[in-house]
Amino acid sequence: MERRIHVIQGEYYVADDPDVVLTTVLGSCVAACIRDPIALVGGMNHFLLPGQDSSQDQSGAMKFGEAERYGAHLMELLLNGILQHGGRRHRLEAKLFGGACTREGLADIGSLNAGFAEHFLHVEGIHIIGGSLRGTRGRRIQFWPVSGRARQVFLQDDLLPPTKPIPPIPQSNSGSIEFF
Repeated sequence: MERRIHVIQGEYYVADDPDVVLTTVLGSCVAACIRDPIALVGGMNHFLLPGQDSSQDQSGAMKFGEAERYGAHLMELLLNGILQHGGRRHRLEAKLFGGACTREGLADIGSLNAGFAEHFLHVEGIHIIGGSLRGTRGRRIQFWPVSGRARQVFLQDDLLPPTKPIPPIPQSNSGSIEFF
């Protein structure tokens, strides 16, 4: 029987059980789904921001409770978890999802997250074999870490419609005000 495990922002999960399906919901966040197809082990993470610069104190040390939100930290935890379950770095393959620009007019954090994940995996020598990054829609992701199968469902059709300006209150020239 299939066992669903929801991976929320700041978490990762590694499994070698063929009945496990990892799920998450993404907007500008990114989820890396990484597996070793020979050892039949894999996992998923879900990160909010790419780096950790804003969460360091003056000495460069990570502030307590901040590291788990960042891609650099979660990518390392996911890779180490897979290796501890018998995976081998040279066999790892990845699928990346998320990184949407979900709000018009705001900084495109999603694109920064997507770029970070692509660069990180390139530097680590991990081949990206699929996924779906950027765009304007949120996604619901399912990943079966043993088989490597992934499913994506978009959450909305497009950006939220722009807000309409509030019409101005009509001004009276008479100078008198009537209260109800």
